[in-house]
Amino acid sequence: PDGYTLMINNIGMAASATLYRRLPYQVPGSFAPLGIVSDAAMTVITRPDFPAANLREVMAELGRKGDVINLATAGISSASNLCGLLVQQAAGTKATTVVFRGTAPAIAELMAGRIDVLCDQATNTVPYIRDNRVKVYGVSSPERLAGLPSVPTTAEAGSPGIAMSTWHGLYAPAGTPEPIQEHISTALRAALKEERLRQRYADLVTDVPSDERASIVFHRRFVAEEVDRWRPIIEAAGAYAD
Repeated sequence: PDGYTLMINNIGMAASATLYRRLPYQVPGSFAPLGIVSDAAMTVITRPDFPAANLREVMAELGRKGDVINLATAGISSASNLCGLLVQQAAGTKATTVVFRGTAPAIAELMAGRIDVLCDQATNTVPYIRDNRVKVYGVSSPERLAGLPSVPTTAEAGSPGIAMSTWHGLYAPAGTPEPIQEHISTALRAALKEERLRQRYADLVTDVPSDERASIVFHRRFVAEEVDRWRPIIEAAGAYAD
């Protein structure tokens, strides 16, 4: 490992440790975390005519109807699938999960009324929300999003358990010399201060990580915490990908 082979991966890096029971590598042991690159909140959205005025009513509808409700995900190992697990956990029920190959077809079916609920990152859903082509009930971030100021957080809306972000991290192979790791991590933090990049993140309704989150120490600890967080949720749902 010489620092010229790098990877950016999202929250699926941590979830894969449980989603896949026969992984050919270890998480995080096979990788050297170098820093968080981005954080994007999730949005809980429904078909345009879904009979709920707020998130509490969405949860109540899920609780009453259970598997009659069709809940979309953008893939078995996607962030939207993980968020869907949190939604079902918060509602105390198990919906019918419909797995799509990506967000675009899931949203298309949602707008057509054939899917009821989807939890996906704001980066993907904001254009549809702003055009009123879907209904939005909450964002999964600790604070409201600047790009969606009228939308409450899931905690404000009564479901604090639906809390997560689609975070992306930068990795090198395990065994990359520490001076090289530090050099790349320092370069990452410098890049995250570039005004053009920050504006692009704002356009995408994505948060720029703090210097702390973009550090090796934080990222290493955070991946381990995320592995531990998602393991019992995935195991309880039996939501394995293999």
